[in-house]
Amino acid sequence: MDFFNNLSPITQILVSIIGVAVLFLLVFANTKRNTTKQRGRRTRNFNEGFQKKRKEREREQQ
Repeated sequence: MDFFNNLSPITQILVSIIGVAVLFLLVFANTKRNTTKQRGRRTRNFNEGFQKKRKEREREQQ
């Protein structure tokens, strides 16, 4: 923390604001990714996935 304390007050404020902005962007990106995954789970059809995996297994066994 000595490095941060040695900076001028204006620079400390700028570094803090940039840090909060980076954290905000990370949370925003993660929330967007989670929302996309959740929507995919809602529209997923069990029967279609089961049939697709069954066909893949049959191809592998041949």
